[in-house]
Amino acid sequence: MRWSAEGPDLVVHGDNLPVLETLPDESFRLIYLDPPFNTGRSQRRQALTTVRSATGRRVGFQGHTYDTVKGALYSYDDTFADYWEFLEPRLEHAWRLLDERGTLYLHLDYREVHYAKVALDALFGRDCFLNEIVWAYDFGARTKSRWPAKHDTILVYVKDPAAYHFDAEAVEREPYMAPGLVTPEKAALGKLPTDVWWHTIVSPTGREKTGYATQKPEGVLRRIVQASSAPGDWVLDFFAGSGTTGAVAAALGRRFLLVDENPEAVEVMRRRLPEDTAFASGPAREALRLS
Repeated sequence: MRWSAEGPDLVVHGDNLPVLETLPDESFRLIYLDPPFNTGRSQRRQALTTVRSATGRRVGFQGHTYDTVKGALYSYDDTFADYWEFLEPRLEHAWRLLDERGTLYLHLDYREVHYAKVALDALFGRDCFLNEIVWAYDFGARTKSRWPAKHDTILVYVKDPAAYHFDAEAVEREPYMAPGLVTPEKAALGKLPTDVWWHTIVSPTGREKTGYATQKPEGVLRRIVQASSAPGDWVLDFFAGSGTTGAVAAALGRRFLLVDENPEAVEVMRRRLPEDTAFASGPAREALRLS
């Protein structure tokens, strides 16, 4: 049978785009994506213009539809050529795969996040933008020629701004910075995190460390999964890397589908994820046929 909500938690080794094309609409409550950050040296960018059209594929403000018209191609240094030609169709699938109460978290850094905001406003609609989360951390960025970069950005969009799932009560609280200014009851409970999250990176010597270069800390994913899904919901991550999304989802009683084309990532996930996780590879239509 093909992938379904009745199947096992699953890791697919392969190119995520053909895998996404096989998945049914509105299958996931939560999608978290940590794509390549585009940090290299040889990049081309094509200017895009959005034009109002009755038959357009994009839905924007007040439900109006638009077409995208490609313009001049610009070049600059970066290793990931045609980055948005790569990422944009995958974001379109993310929108399609979210259920009506679903939420997308897109994790980027300063190099691409401004382009992503424009693209997601066009794809989801500006009224579906929920938050821009700043994850601040405490390692790296030792330059003295500018303000050292010490944060990533996570853009949060919902499928339906009138019906999305957000459970503030399920999120682990933070201590108040000035507990004496609130009641003892509030100080004991803690406060809901704001849109600025201070959380250290994965410790090189900590229990979470897998050795995977782009591994993200479980604490960051835990907030996301707690807030935007419920036990039993399906979570999708198709840039799965070290499998942090799956590890957190499993610990919190969620189901997960992870995709990555890097064989090293898949091996890390084999060691890290629960023993009953299914693994598949090969052409997308065959990889998702589970016995």
